[in-house]
Amino acid sequence: MKVKELGISLAGAILLTIGGLALYDRLSVGADSIPAAESEALAALPMQTERFYSQAMGTNRQYGVILPPDYDQHPDQRYPVIVLLHGGHDDLRAYADQYGIAQVLQQLYATHQLPSAIVVMPDGNDNRGSSYLWDPQYFDGPNGKLGTLIGSELVQQIKDHYRTLPGPQFWAMGGVSSGGWGAVNIGLRHLDSYGILFSHSGYFTDSSGAQNSPESFIKQLPASSLHHLHIYMDAGDNGLDTDMRTSSQTFHQTLEQMGISNVFHIFPGGHGMSGPDIGWNYFHKHLTDSLTYVGQQFEQSQMR
Repeated sequence: MKVKELGISLAGAILLTIGGLALYDRLSVGADSIPAAESEALAALPMQTERFYSQAMGTNRQYGVILPPDYDQHPDQRYPVIVLLHGGHDDLRAYADQYGIAQVLQQLYATHQLPSAIVVMPDGNDNRGSSYLWDPQYFDGPNGKLGTLIGSELVQQIKDHYRTLPGPQFWAMGGVSSGGWGAVNIGLRHLDSYGILFSHSGYFTDSSGAQNSPESFIKQLPASSLHHLHIYMDAGDNGLDTDMRTSSQTFHQTLEQMGISNVFHIFPGGHGMSGPDIGWNYFHKHLTDSLTYVGQQFEQSQMR
């Protein structure tokens, strides 16, 4: 997760004194441990860890993948793809271990709100590694070319090794906090690969500049490249999410003005220390909302 460029007032000032605003992000995901139901879901939908060599990053990179429950039973079937980006001081295991993704998928598959999909969770940390003092730079910059890694190389890796559906209408990418920003920032540069983007308590103006700020960058893109794009956003209503909520609402208004298909929700809770609508619990709960939206887009594309 990432908030340092958004000017968190009193909370940010306090956290800055104890090690930087990225520490706020780590504290903000504190929530209750994964319940027994989630442990059962993990067993039913296990995450496999894979690796490949990245030319962009100059090293081997890891990603987690959860295959559809019927993947081995239908060797001729192809599947849509969902890429999930973690926030600050997390890694490829965050969705499995903290955000309860297996339980969410199990529920959505059972209720037919999401078609069976290949779910991919890359390690989004740049060449500095993971630290309390900084968050992933989800772009091509001095600390590595994460934009190329996730927007191009990872896409090709998944296409080469799994039975994927072709076309950006069957590829979605989203994330939490700084991962939400990263998904939209990278996705807008790779619209030939990703047609559905989503963000949970993310933001759309980055301190690195306008080129990595979706609020500015999307206005530079030709309208013809955006006609197939669908975007989901949500933000919490608590005080710690004020700047993320404002940024998301402003981006929602920009998308409306540009005629780009999108939805934006404000939900109870958001970033924070602990509670039923806070931190990991917030993201776990609202992954159901974003992935239901993704499922609707997949279904509509299959009917065309």
